[in-house]
Amino acid sequence: MELHDVWFVLIAVLWTGYFFLEGFDFGVGVLTKLLARDRREKRVLINTIGPVWDGNEVWLLSAGGATFAAFPDWYATLFSGFYLPLLLILVCLIIRGVAFEYRAKRSEDRWQTNWEHAIFWCSLLPAFLWGVAFGNIVHGVAIDADKEYVGGVLDLLNPYALLGGVVTLTLFTFHGAVFVGLKTVGEIRERSRKLALRLGAVTAVAALGFLLWTQADHGKTAGAVLLVVAVLALLAALGAVAKGREGWAFALSGLTIVASVAMLFVSLFPDVMPSTLDPAWSLTAANSASSPYTLKIMTWCAGIATPVVLLYQGWTYWVFRKRIGTHHIAEAH
Repeated sequence: MELHDVWFVLIAVLWTGYFFLEGFDFGVGVLTKLLARDRREKRVLINTIGPVWDGNEVWLLSAGGATFAAFPDWYATLFSGFYLPLLLILVCLIIRGVAFEYRAKRSEDRWQTNWEHAIFWCSLLPAFLWGVAFGNIVHGVAIDADKEYVGGVLDLLNPYALLGGVVTLTLFTFHGAVFVGLKTVGEIRERSRKLALRLGAVTAVAALGFLLWTQADHGKTAGAVLLVVAVLALLAALGAVAKGREGWAFALSGLTIVASVAMLFVSLFPDVMPSTLDPAWSLTAANSASSPYTLKIMTWCAGIATPVVLLYQGWTYWVFRKRIGTHHIAEAH
């Protein structure tokens, strides 16, 4: 296997890790409107991800940085062609992070309500737009012979990509509801389980349609296997939720995300951005990669740094592993 193929796999792993971890972050943000009944319950939800949300976003920085260094042509075409949706995602992530930190800095109701609105919308929009973006990457976009995107913003809003956005939004919200059930106690835990069952049913329908569409377009054996794994994992997650097995439910909802994202990358390879104008103009892992020497240096750096990051993040989750409830939240001053 060539180094550019290795780095394609590594970037796929980084995006998978990002969607697995940030997925429940986005889901919890959406649930602040769908699940929480009052401000104290909203504080419980936010506190479930409070110690880890910023660490989860490191995976996005790593995926973007790795793409820039390993596949500069892919990075340039992707970020120039998808400039507006990616800029909107970036703005949402910035506002969302500020909202987490500033929401409780003042006691006025209007102040806190505005930041809570920001948390909800800046979780919902990225959860949807990431699906739209990856739907377009897999489906293909208008790339010319100079490796430049020549379509418009409205071209990105095609049925396949929009369905991908619905899948990521519902799947992340379901993942978040399962995470809330795993991390909370009391009434909010019970309501999260009931909501997760409803969300899971909607997710199953949307995800099955999207993955079958993907398989019909690309028809790879490995993709078919991952499709079956994703569907079975989602159904098993619903069964675990119904039985109150939150740990198993979270692992299985995470497996659904992992298998689904892996299927998208398997369907994409060896392309990294297919061209709908001419297949010969498609960006591939080979023609968009950096030099072998650059990839070699990156491989050594990643081999040294990655285990340290994984150990530290795992330790963080272990330290903040206990459940919380409304009785842990002090009265607001």
